[in-house]
Amino acid sequence: MRFLIFVLSSLTALIVAAPLAEPGTDLETRASIDTGTHCGTWDTVQAGQYSLNLNQWGINGATGSQCAGLKSLSGTTVSWWTTWSWSSNGGVKSFTNIQLNTNLNKKLSAIKSIPSTWNWSYSSYSMTADVAYDLFTSNSAGGSHVMEVMIWLANINAGPLSTSYPAKPIASNLSIAGKSWNLYEGPNGNTKVFSFLPTSGRYTSFSGDINLFLQYLVQHQGVSSSEYLTTAQGGTEPFAGSATLTTSSFSMSIN
Repeated sequence: MRFLIFVLSSLTALIVAAPLAEPGTDLETRASIDTGTHCGTWDTVQAGQYSLNLNQWGINGATGSQCAGLKSLSGTTVSWWTTWSWSSNGGVKSFTNIQLNTNLNKKLSAIKSIPSTWNWSYSSYSMTADVAYDLFTSNSAGGSHVMEVMIWLANINAGPLSTSYPAKPIASNLSIAGKSWNLYEGPNGNTKVFSFLPTSGRYTSFSGDINLFLQYLVQHQGVSSSEYLTTAQGGTEPFAGSATLTTSSFSMSIN
């Protein structure tokens, strides 16, 4: 009997001592992500429904380096960082980003909402970069890009693609997702690029429906609702300087 009481007491102590998950948190998912440091040009790290992509596509002729890593995954909320130092060669060096990999390749007309939150900070603003969502559409599921939509949360001494320079917005003071934006349009090869920028300042905390931006373009800029959303990402484009971007929380889903 004493042995049985000892065993039951020990089990009770283990249960009490065991860490409790936050509501809605999958401990196995949290424990399984790779939180190492990655510095390869095309490194990709999986994290639940997301992937972290270093995507250092513009580093030819540049001097410097960039690394990134995941910090945590709790349910559908991921945190991550990237540190970079680049000399100027006149262009974007990378688009290190978190990419959503589920429920893509839907027609714009079939998308009900794209709720997203993003809380971030930069260690310095004495450099040139942007922080932005980046979406691509195609005329077919998984097809070639026909449109890119960037939603800049910060323009740090940089500037959007435009049909004229200095860049002039094609629409100003748009109220979308609870914030104010200017809209720019410009070409990137054969891809039309729409860029929403804050009318002033930076949005270091965003919570809203990304689909509202797409629906604005359908309703006011002649974008076809039959196009497919093929890519949905959020990241930073460094041009020159040195800094660390820390994302304390990022989430996105397509409904």
